[in-house]
Amino acid sequence: MNFVRKPDYSDVLHPGVAVDVAANMAPLVRGKGDPTAATVDGVSWLSFQPVATGPVTIAIVHPASALHPGPIRYHVWANGDDDAIQRTVQRMPLLLGIDNDALAGWAAFDELLAQTADLLPERVVEARRRHPGMRLIATGQLLDELFTVVLEQKVTQQQARATWSWLAETHGNPSPAGDPAPKLAPRPETIMDIAPWQWHAGWVQPFMVRTLKTVASRASAINRLADKPLERISTGLNSLPGIGPWTVAETLQRTHGAADYVAVGDFHIAHHVGEALTGKRTDDAGMLELLEPWAGHRQRIVRLIYASGIRFSRYGPRMAATDFRDR
Repeated sequence: MNFVRKPDYSDVLHPGVAVDVAANMAPLVRGKGDPTAATVDGVSWLSFQPVATGPVTIAIVHPASALHPGPIRYHVWANGDDDAIQRTVQRMPLLLGIDNDALAGWAAFDELLAQTADLLPERVVEARRRHPGMRLIATGQLLDELFTVVLEQKVTQQQARATWSWLAETHGNPSPAGDPAPKLAPRPETIMDIAPWQWHAGWVQPFMVRTLKTVASRASAINRLADKPLERISTGLNSLPGIGPWTVAETLQRTHGAADYVAVGDFHIAHHVGEALTGKRTDDAGMLELLEPWAGHRQRIVRLIYASGIRFSRYGPRMAATDFRDR
């Protein structure tokens, strides 16, 4: 494989389980225009700025099969920063969701799934057999992920992706791997310095700007939370103005592989869970009640529901994004 710049480090992992890198990385990639993450030609790319070191870019080569165990080759660029390289290498199993704790979690889930199969549509149970490589990615990058998730609050997917693409492309930083590798998300101090007219031109609504600046202004405290237990992280993030359970769940699913965090307050998820499990739409309270038999693994069940191919009903026209950039 040819790269513009030679990697600082390359290695191979042998997880001993199936890993569907492309599907598992998908929640981190905000469309084809995402400047900070991408999956192209059998390689998944991710750039980020660790708390304790310089910037890092990772290229993960997809294994030959997403259905069977196989080696996973990866490459690291870190501007020659040995500490950044070492920390990244140590974290790779956690990032890919194949560390010991994650594997034990999936083993417990598979056992529970077998015991509760009669409570689920056959297609949901079958989805686990068809997707043995399903894992929960854990980047550990709270700050970067919060920036992206805040931009997804109460807007269409089109608008969320457009605003993130603008923010990261305009105010992000170059990758250690060079072009065309993904860029680094904007630094907190950059977020604080963006002028109001620039936010307007970037299609970012005022309530999002306030929340982004709150997150940026608390960057040090948020970074200190990253290694704490999930409940501690959740409590800390929920205490921030503009941050609620939906934002926390969507963030921790990606940063910590949070297997039990379900996004309440989402426009679609409760309805889809209700339809999949009962044939009828439901609200957040109903969704949580339906998911109770899988407590500890509720996000895994939600992932299986979406992977099952069950078609969900649509009611009325899709919400249209209001484009105020020329006003």
